[in-house]
Amino acid sequence: MAARRSVAVQILGHEYRVRTDSDPSEMQRVAVLVDETIARLRQRTGTVDSLDLAVMAALNLARDLLSERAGRRADGPSAERLRSLTDRVEVALREAAAQAR
Repeated sequence: MAARRSVAVQILGHEYRVRTDSDPSEMQRVAVLVDETIARLRQRTGTVDSLDLAVMAALNLARDLLSERAGRRADGPSAERLRSLTDRVEVALREAAAQAR
């Protein structure tokens, strides 16, 4: 087992230190994926609340993971249900952002 080390990553302009036994470059790739997912959601929904964006990113990435684990891309009842929930939350976030303006 590899030694655990602290790796600095940037997400939403903030630095986080993550303890991991993974390769540091792998952790950087994970952080870039999370950051890009959050940026895409921010642009699509107009949401600025970082917690809302983090939850939406987690839902989107979990949906992708479940789809991959099932051996197909975005198919199946679990992925469909998660996609539906994600879409509903995105609509609610857009509406909340519009009302806040």
